[in-house]
Amino acid sequence: MSTKESTPKRDTIDQLYSLIANEEDARVCKDIPEEACREVPRNFFLILASNVLTKLGDLLISPKTVLAWLMSAVGAPALVAWLVPIRESGSMVPQMVIAAWVRRRAVRKWFWTLGSFGQAASVVAMAASVWFLEGYAAGGGIVAALVVFSLARGFCSVSMKDVQGKCIPKTRRGRLSGLASTLGGTATVILTALLFWDRGDPTLGFYALLLLLAAAFWIIAGFLFAGVDEYQGETGGGGNAMSEAIKSLSLLRDDVPFRNFVITRALLLGSALASPYFVVLAQKESDTGWMLGVFLLASSLASSLSASFWGWAADTSSRKVMIRSGAMASGICLVVGVTALLLGTDIGSVWFYPIAFFVLGIAHAGVRLGRKTYLVDMAGGNKRTDYTAVSNTVIGILLLATGGLTALISLVSEVAVILVLGLMGLAGMLSAMRLKEVTDS
Repeated sequence: MSTKESTPKRDTIDQLYSLIANEEDARVCKDIPEEACREVPRNFFLILASNVLTKLGDLLISPKTVLAWLMSAVGAPALVAWLVPIRESGSMVPQMVIAAWVRRRAVRKWFWTLGSFGQAASVVAMAASVWFLEGYAAGGGIVAALVVFSLARGFCSVSMKDVQGKCIPKTRRGRLSGLASTLGGTATVILTALLFWDRGDPTLGFYALLLLLAAAFWIIAGFLFAGVDEYQGETGGGGNAMSEAIKSLSLLRDDVPFRNFVITRALLLGSALASPYFVVLAQKESDTGWMLGVFLLASSLASSLSASFWGWAADTSSRKVMIRSGAMASGICLVVGVTALLLGTDIGSVWFYPIAFFVLGIAHAGVRLGRKTYLVDMAGGNKRTDYTAVSNTVIGILLLATGGLTALISLVSEVAVILVLGLMGLAGMLSAMRLKEVTDS
């Protein structure tokens, strides 16, 4: 590790970190080596800035909103159904193989940096498809670029938890994620207002510039993350990546706490899968163009207003965060489903679905922060990388299966899908109650 002398800049960073740590001993170093303590404040803010920038990029290419609108704009509406499954599962399913590669390197921040640059290149390809192609050729180009985007994101997902686990101490990881979501959410509220306020239906040129702006965010984030001071850690898995990946699956059989966590995470998928159906029901009631901006703002506000709260709470008990946010997600899905079932999908208020979407966004922020913090805290060393890769791969496969099931149910009724996902979330909350506490007080 470096032994840089104290400078005014470093002192300022340390003071800001002390305010965020909110205790006398801001240099508390639980679950990381003593030699890594000195760089914690600087690493904290570098990782924070990188996460905020990628969250801004995520807003600008959201498959639930922006890319779905864009598919219709270029004349390829039938491809909308592929956006969310590819975006989510494409980054999860290959992660056991990716993790085998990551394990061989003592310093793993470069996987995140290259993954960020890969996402930027993919988004540039999307912009080129919008600008130079049309119809299903443009839509196909966007989908192909999204596949590459998701694979690059897989490298970021595996390496981020490992780098964060090595560079940020326990009881500080949840608030790092929460603060990143809060700052990212606040910035996206401002950015959404600037980009969409009183613009009517966006042109294709507007969408292309939007995508290029998102690519710029990922490039800057990659350079910032490259500056993280990461000490060398354990290495392993020197054999064939595929055989190492298959071997990692034994965790589901042999590691009971981890298996219970994966079951809980799978049951809590409803908080992510239900939100598009809220949008679908809202579009049936009102198809005005300004609804896109409303849902983007609802998503951003939900993250910015709740993420820090969930993050601080996760540092106390990530298990309780999963229980409470799972209950909230299940509750709002059941309320919306039962209300629509009894009164019809045309509720009579244009704000009913955006408000419900907002509440679900708060719940989903809690589910994400709770399960991420729980996973990082329950393991160490190479096991953390294996846990991340195996759980993400399994969840990616289950996400595709659940997406196919909900697609079939939606042929009958979108309301039925919301009710099923609400019941699934209820089961996830009960499953979370069975988990052991992993956060040290």
